[in-house]
Amino acid sequence: MSTTYDYIIAGSGCAGLSLLMRLLQEPQLNTKKILVLDQSPKTQNDRTWCFWEKNEGLFEPIVHHRWQEADFFSNGYSATLQLSPYVYKMIRGIDFYEYVISLAKQFHNVEFKFEPIKSIVTEHTNAVVITDQSVYQAAFVFNSILFGDLLPEKNQPFLLQHFKGWLIETPAPCFDTNKATLMDFTVSQEHQTTFMYVLPIANNRALVEYTLFNEQLLEQSQYDQALNEYIALKLHIDNYKIVHSEFGIIPMTAKKFAPHDGRVINIGIAGGQVKGSSGYAFQFIQKRTQQIVQSLVKDNHPFIRSTIQEKKFRLFDKVLLNVLFHQKLNGDQVFAKIFQKNTAATVLRFLDNESSITEDLRIMKSVPTNIFLPTALYELFRW
Repeated sequence: MSTTYDYIIAGSGCAGLSLLMRLLQEPQLNTKKILVLDQSPKTQNDRTWCFWEKNEGLFEPIVHHRWQEADFFSNGYSATLQLSPYVYKMIRGIDFYEYVISLAKQFHNVEFKFEPIKSIVTEHTNAVVITDQSVYQAAFVFNSILFGDLLPEKNQPFLLQHFKGWLIETPAPCFDTNKATLMDFTVSQEHQTTFMYVLPIANNRALVEYTLFNEQLLEQSQYDQALNEYIALKLHIDNYKIVHSEFGIIPMTAKKFAPHDGRVINIGIAGGQVKGSSGYAFQFIQKRTQQIVQSLVKDNHPFIRSTIQEKKFRLFDKVLLNVLFHQKLNGDQVFAKIFQKNTAATVLRFLDNESSITEDLRIMKSVPTNIFLPTALYELFRW
């Protein structure tokens, strides 16, 4: 015997709760019977999301800190970037979870259940979710769960973005809270593309994160050693305590994820809302969940057509991934050339998949043509 809902959200992470938030803010949809399924409640500050935005967004009330300028460092080029009209923002995972869940508790039509999900399938005119305890069905299931490992496709570049961050606290003021370090490539590049970023949230507190783009994870002690050395040698801090630690892995692939399988709509990483060449996800998730809600209101279904714009940027992602994967040019050199020859706003628009053709051409002219043009032609004609 199955229990029936209008919508089921499988996974209560960033994608699932972003969609729930938007559903509950839409008068035409916020009375729908909604089930949110996950294996366990979100009670830990397990991650930090950083992104840039021009205006106030849906989650503005829980933005933990904002920066209007950011440092970029590399061995070939360094600068303080003026981000206007963008603002760089940070949201803590625990604040995000509590914010959406507290809103959901005001709606009696929303249920949360915590059961491991075994499978999700389409059966006739419904989608069905099978857990260890029960069977649930709905007109649509919005799924953010990756079933099994995300493996590289044959002959396709595939990297891992992996990172470890420490929120450190010092006894005395050490940080400028008005400025972040977006990328610092002056660290060792022995593990391919490697950089640090520093996000001060108080004059004696900052998140320092060690990030790598390559194929292999490091031992935890190697992340710790890199963080220790950077804090001591670059930040010149020898007295601090670690308030919080986080670790994450994001797949970097230009693989085309299926947007849906019948009435199962994939969102988040499962739906391809991670930018393949950079790992940025938060704003791409916001755009897709907004599109889904708009489609439900307008057309009574959540199916989103792929656009020419999306196909264009997928090609760009494939090209950069190819260059980084085959080490045709070091990642620090690529990003240094792009930031050196373009305004910060142009680069951020490009990374957001919102740049114009003119801006795209400027970005392309920034990088070595003898490397990127043959790679672009190769990726274009093997589609």
